[in-house]
Amino acid sequence: MTGSSRGIGRVVATHLAQLGASVAIHGTSPTSTRAYGEGNSLADVVREVESEVPGARVMAVHGDLTDDAVVASVASEIQSQFGDIDILVNNAGGDIGAQGTMGENAGKPIANDGIDISVADIRSVMDRNLMTCILCCREVAAGMRARKRGWIVNIGSIAGLGGNASSVIYSTSKAAVHEYTRCLAAQLRRDNVYVNAIAPGEIITARFLASRETDERRKVEDGTLTRYGWPMEIARSVEFLASGDSSYITGQVIRVDGGAQLWPA
Repeated sequence: MTGSSRGIGRVVATHLAQLGASVAIHGTSPTSTRAYGEGNSLADVVREVESEVPGARVMAVHGDLTDDAVVASVASEIQSQFGDIDILVNNAGGDIGAQGTMGENAGKPIANDGIDISVADIRSVMDRNLMTCILCCREVAAGMRARKRGWIVNIGSIAGLGGNASSVIYSTSKAAVHEYTRCLAAQLRRDNVYVNAIAPGEIITARFLASRETDERRKVEDGTLTRYGWPMEIARSVEFLASGDSSYITGQVIRVDGGAQLWPA
């Protein structure tokens, strides 16, 4: 699972391990967990998951997934330890510009619109969200197609399902992830490979809290759908799309946003 050293990805990876999956936890670097204080290292995350899920098969991998050679190397490392990759969850991404995760405002581009944003920030956001998704799918889909078995779940965003005056390039990148999901699903239908996307709404993570002002009244877990969402709600959606429970569903973009958006995709 890409982008699983912290935030939503870490919760999803732990949940999949609890369901019996062998899980590769990925971060850009061995210490990418430190960005928002969610852990000291990828190795520590692996140990914590193993502690939470006795008997789980978990490994750590790291690398820049915007580089196709790195993607191939990471996939080979996973296959050497776990064998064939049956499930791919593409969670790497975020509205993070060229300054990186530790930059001002949790790494958001300085001029985060469609005109004044720098070219460096455009490339960073597009590469981080769209190219990582394409390169990872490209790397593992061939094996899935040959085996006539596989599940790909791409993490998009409700930002990619409507027009936004801010976060323009991020919204564009996630809209592209949604469309790539549909196209890849069309290509792989005959091969029994499922390709779907989840479009999360406002989900509480350490970076979410670090990048904006939040409403304390919405930090509840039930009683209203106008609340913020929680990573486990994304994890349960991944579980659904990567199992037989979704046996006749492919090429879909499923909002997990408490009804924040109620118009067609």
